[in-house]
Amino acid sequence: MTKQQQKLIAPISGKVIDLAQVPDPVFSEKLTGDGVAVLNDSDTVLSPCDGELSLFFDTKHAFAITRVDGVQILVHIGLDTVIMNGEGITQLHHRGDYVKAGEPILKLNLPLLQKRKITLISPILIVNYDTVRNLTPAAPDEMVTAGTDIILTYEK
Repeated sequence: MTKQQQKLIAPISGKVIDLAQVPDPVFSEKLTGDGVAVLNDSDTVLSPCDGELSLFFDTKHAFAITRVDGVQILVHIGLDTVIMNGEGITQLHHRGDYVKAGEPILKLNLPLLQKRKITLISPILIVNYDTVRNLTPAAPDEMVTAGTDIILTYEK
């Protein structure tokens, strides 16, 4: 079987940050997965790919999508958004829903999150990255647009 390059689109707009530069060891040391982060400046969070919403945190700050190929992608909005306990985040889908790339998943109240001094660095990770090859993130400092630009590529 030939290896085909898979692409994930940016779920949020903003500046790309190398995962190693994220000021939280859970992400910078790849304890929850490998990928990239984006300093979010958009109020809508999109699905980075087609798949099933396999995980949705009660606090709405993170969700995971499992693709048909078994790869699980975690989108974590901000580093300390969990302390908001869901406030300022509106969930547009539920666990078990099948979503398409570019479909809105969350709506954010950015002014509220910024007022509460929430760090909006948002990791986009492949949780089971040991099952993929040639994982390539977008270049650091690149500006990406949600739903348009490719944020990660890999081969399965």
